[in-house]
Amino acid sequence: MIGVVPIEEAQRRAHEANLDLVLISPSPDNPVCKIMDYGKFIFEQEKKKREAKRNQKTVNVKEVQLKLTTEEHDFDVKVRNARRFLEAGDRVKVVIRFRGREMAHTDQGYGVMEDFAEAVSDLGTVDRQARAEGRNMIMFLSPIKD
Repeated sequence: MIGVVPIEEAQRRAHEANLDLVLISPSPDNPVCKIMDYGKFIFEQEKKKREAKRNQKTVNVKEVQLKLTTEEHDFDVKVRNARRFLEAGDRVKVVIRFRGREMAHTDQGYGVMEDFAEAVSDLGTVDRQARAEGRNMIMFLSPIKD
């Protein structure tokens, strides 16, 4: 900490030390500069960015497809897969495909979606309620945060 110094003196001190005068905070009323090696400063900043990027958690969306007429055992297998995805921290997209005349029974699709959400309620919550979009009904589940 040197304190408030005229710019010419700061440049002279940096030149004597064979270092650079780096502007850290460019606020107009109180600019802050440091005498340091600029190349090393840039390297350290990039290193911090890489470390922050490495520590980011990416959330994947896994899809589970059902039919209106999915049998009980197959339904349990789909629930088991969804539970595995939620335990891994991924979001789950649950899709029911309506074929042919099944479009007249979308109300049954909402019931299947409720059953599915209830089966995984200990690991995940409904992120987006079941919604009919064309011939599909889609619902999103997200893992419960600790």
